[in-house]
Amino acid sequence: MSSSPAVLTRRRGSIDVVDAKVAVDLATAQTYSENVFLFVPNLIGYARIILAALSLHYMTYHPKYCTVLYCISCLLDAFDGHAARALGQSSKFGAVLDMVTDRCTTTSLLCYLTSAYPEWALGFQFLIALDFSSHYMHMNSSLVTGSKSHKQVQSDVSRLLRAYYNPTTLFIVCAGNELFYIALYLMKWVHTPLSESLGPVGFVGAYTWPELMAWVCGPICAYKNVINLVQLWKASKILVGVDLAERAKAREEEALRTKRD
Repeated sequence: MSSSPAVLTRRRGSIDVVDAKVAVDLATAQTYSENVFLFVPNLIGYARIILAALSLHYMTYHPKYCTVLYCISCLLDAFDGHAARALGQSSKFGAVLDMVTDRCTTTSLLCYLTSAYPEWALGFQFLIALDFSSHYMHMNSSLVTGSKSHKQVQSDVSRLLRAYYNPTTLFIVCAGNELFYIALYLMKWVHTPLSESLGPVGFVGAYTWPELMAWVCGPICAYKNVINLVQLWKASKILVGVDLAERAKAREEEALRTKRD
């Protein structure tokens, strides 16, 4: 193998990993024409972060601004992937940036909900922990098995996860999950029943529109968290399987060395 810094690699399981120092040097020396930081999907990611930050700024005192900014930030999540594929600008940095932005944005809203609904604080804390742990474990299991994307799940590993990571299903479930949390947020601000604003509308008139949105999106949120549990369990099994395979290989190599000696 060539000793050029650009091709220096070390083996870790089934993945060729660029040496960390070489990677830092490459990122520092990248040209404008091939600057991963400035890829269009990543610029969309930065815009999402700014919008999410502004949403958090307004969260405690201006629900309209907060909701609009939060929803735009979430909707942009549907465009960065399309931009990456259309422009040939898919990147590991972009994939991680997207996931971290999603997790941090949702967690920030859940943190607010723990104060808005103190009696449900433990439940919201559990959802935060489950969301982070399942995605962290899943990302790591994807890396150690050489997958190009954490969204590529084989049906023989989990038919449920493979179906979930279908782009259409993923969008619907993630949107419904976020809308449920937004509905809980708005329920603290909107108290006018639909019957007072729209007139006679049947039994639903006794509810506010955020309450109705919560009832509609609640099952989607529940499904999303079932997916998180399955994802956590499958990722744990994959990592344990890799551990067992590596330990078996180490024992075989030790036995061969002992036999030669």
